[in-house]
Amino acid sequence: MSESPVAMSTTRERPAWSTSGYLMLVLFLILAALFLWRLTSFAGGEPTDSEVATFLGSIFLLPISLVVIAKGFYMIQPNQAAAITLFASYRGTDRNAGLRWVWPWMGKTRISVRANNVVSEKLKVNDLRGNPIEIATNVVWRVADTAQALFDVDDYKAFVLVQIESAVRSIGSRYPYDDIEHHEVTLRGHHEVINAELRDELNARLSLAGITVDECGLTHLAYAPEIAGAMLRRQQAEAVIAARKKLVEGAVTMVEMALQQLSEKNVVHLDDERRAAMVSNLMVVLCGERETQPIVNTGTLYQ
Repeated sequence: MSESPVAMSTTRERPAWSTSGYLMLVLFLILAALFLWRLTSFAGGEPTDSEVATFLGSIFLLPISLVVIAKGFYMIQPNQAAAITLFASYRGTDRNAGLRWVWPWMGKTRISVRANNVVSEKLKVNDLRGNPIEIATNVVWRVADTAQALFDVDDYKAFVLVQIESAVRSIGSRYPYDDIEHHEVTLRGHHEVINAELRDELNARLSLAGITVDECGLTHLAYAPEIAGAMLRRQQAEAVIAARKKLVEGAVTMVEMALQQLSEKNVVHLDDERRAAMVSNLMVVLCGERETQPIVNTGTLYQ
């Protein structure tokens, strides 16, 4: 029987114990002054045996204390954190800015929690209808959980870049580039919807590394060069068809309104043949691309 894969344990950030480095700096200066005083005080006079023993003890202990205190100092800049470890065991994260101090045998790994901006490379993707397109995005991300970023992935910055590329390819293949006929959600016409879905996709992918995405948006969107010319002609044709359709719908409505009002107000009574001729003339006038030249009929309607 095959063994089931072992699930990876998730590390969660927690506060680490640390103290103010300024207090320890004062203690360091006091011990350093005491050490110098012991050296100078022992130089003069005839010391007794007890004084010699005290001097040797202070000479041995004070330098060790100074070294222990000095090795525990570390600095945290604003919007920076330090992960504290003890013999490769995670002990917590210190987010307090300024001069800090922990025991010198504790490991300290600094990590930035500031916002980062990444502009992805132009990727060639097939959209929902199989048309090759070029797409790129801009992503603003930051580290939300320092423990996950440092200990759950090998290199969280490289992980972010790979997941951005995967998410962009997924979103690009999920929607058509453009659509006039079916009125669907498209990459070109619904930026807010696409950006929101891309942000959700990235947050889901990057949650493993403790990364959160604050903002993202497409910076480049175009058909691939090999089909750009053909797709441009197609877009132009679809735009012309859509405009013609709208024009005909409006013309039919206007003709229907004109005939209805003429009939209701008894302006003129037309038989079916003359009504058809009037409809034809009105449609030519309303739908024609050029200005029409009126012809004045000086006779009757039947001449």
